[in-house]
Amino acid sequence: MKFNLLAFAVPFFVLFMTIEFLVARKKKLPYFNLHHSVANVSIGIAERLLDVWVTGAFFFFYDYLQRNFGLFEIRAGVLTWILLLLCTDFCWYWYHRLAHEVNVFWAAHVVHHQSEDFNYTVSARITVFQAFIRTGFWAILPLLGFPAMMITSLLLVHGLYPFFIHTRLIGKLGILEYILVTPSHHRVHHASNEQYLDRNYGDVFIIWDKLFGTFQKEEDNVEIKYGLTKPLNSYSFLWQHVHFFAELWYAVRRTGGFINKLKLIFGKPDLVDPAAREAVEKKFNIFHLPQAVEQRLNRYVIWQIALSIALLFVFILFEHYLPLTQQALISLGLILTLINCGAIMEQKKWVFYLEFLRLLTVAIGLVIAYPAGWLSVLMLLVTLLLIRYFETIRDHYLYWVYQRRQ
Repeated sequence: MKFNLLAFAVPFFVLFMTIEFLVARKKKLPYFNLHHSVANVSIGIAERLLDVWVTGAFFFFYDYLQRNFGLFEIRAGVLTWILLLLCTDFCWYWYHRLAHEVNVFWAAHVVHHQSEDFNYTVSARITVFQAFIRTGFWAILPLLGFPAMMITSLLLVHGLYPFFIHTRLIGKLGILEYILVTPSHHRVHHASNEQYLDRNYGDVFIIWDKLFGTFQKEEDNVEIKYGLTKPLNSYSFLWQHVHFFAELWYAVRRTGGFINKLKLIFGKPDLVDPAAREAVEKKFNIFHLPQAVEQRLNRYVIWQIALSIALLFVFILFEHYLPLTQQALISLGLILTLINCGAIMEQKKWVFYLEFLRLLTVAIGLVIAYPAGWLSVLMLLVTLLLIRYFETIRDHYLYWVYQRRQ
């Protein structure tokens, strides 16, 4: 059987997240907030899921560039692997730096910095938007002549190493602080303290920051505040992905002159009027977070995330054996679940309609996966009953979730 062994990255990361959580709890360190962690992991699940759909396209893109436009024909060897590692890290530095300095890139990258926690779950906050932008930066590598297989293999390193630098449990690492990006360096990068802003962009090596003047060491006497300088205050899966795109669009529409609009789009984030956030939140009915969420709802959300992680693992492992229709339905079901979890934590009134759509997706998926006549009839009857008693079921559901009637 042909399994996708990359699926085992899922339990690997979950294991280390769990270990970090248990160590922090044993030491009574407040490094984890449940809702922040759920939001972080939700974004990570979506990114891993969408990678299944786009990673192959990235490989063929690199391969096409190298075969048709590569300046040299570089072969794998010890020296070329080392050279490629330095090249990929150099490209990463400039991608990462420009992702903080150019609005249209920041709109894709801002998701990674929204969490006010700093732990292994934060490393999961990567979006597919970032994947496309990074691919553009790394496209220079096949043009130089590096084979696609070498590039994609080494990019796995760039997917693994940053995971371990998103932690507050590991202090400074002696001589390694002068060579590698360490947890200490990356804590500075995620800080919203004025003196730490826009520093330490490196991924594996810290040498680029020292070379280009963006290095800042972590000061022992400074308490770091994590997250955005203006916190988002939202657990919404969708809003976290699109809020800065909306703010940028709002600001661009209110800027006169084509050249001025371009300057804003490709300018720095501090050019965007801070009032844009409140304006777009009002336009899209984005409200402040509830004061508290009941424990039973927290448990419900945790179970949904746990089942989503398990389904993601199985989906990636057996992707070569799943028909395209089943892959699409599983992907849709997972995305709906992630949206649902954020909506419950924010106590949105429309969450029931999302639950209904998710159940409908599951029913269709079961009928397609197991096309037995009796199952089709059963799913049809269940669907008809849900439609017939829609308002009653909705009323009971909302009462169970929020202790209120529609």
